[in-house]
Amino acid sequence: MQHAMPVSRLDAIDIRILAALQDDASLTNVDLARRVGLSPSPCLARVRALEESEVILRRVTLLDPVKLGASVSVFIQVTLEKQTEPVLEAFEAAMASFPEVMECYLMTGDSDYLLRVVVSDTVALQHFIVGRLSKTRGVANIRSSFALKQVKYKTALPINDLIDRK
Repeated sequence: MQHAMPVSRLDAIDIRILAALQDDASLTNVDLARRVGLSPSPCLARVRALEESEVILRRVTLLDPVKLGASVSVFIQVTLEKQTEPVLEAFEAAMASFPEVMECYLMTGDSDYLLRVVVSDTVALQHFIVGRLSKTRGVANIRSSFALKQVKYKTALPINDLIDRK
């Protein structure tokens, strides 16, 4: 694994490349080059450098969860019995293996972890919580909150704001 490219080494063209790819990762290199004001060869070299330095982690396609039947989004706070390294590692490995878990964060505050889980309905949620999450090693307490409405969801980082502050 290589070290991340320092943000200070990104120039205006790199920023334009990142912004364009965050907006549409399916852009061809020719279209991307045109959009950022480069010829295709140097544009491709910059994209490869951004990938090699892991500024670009991967490219994905975003799907509509509701159209695919995953209409219930739940935030789950999990408290562990104890925070020892083996318990944390076992919990994190379990979360990585559960496809319903979209995000998992180790937290400060009242709970140890915050999960975002997407399921088809409350029955599927019950199966997940009772059949999997509660049986995960070290879990002491589970608190769930349903999202009633998604007000904002984005995947693009505020690249210009991040760079301007450096």
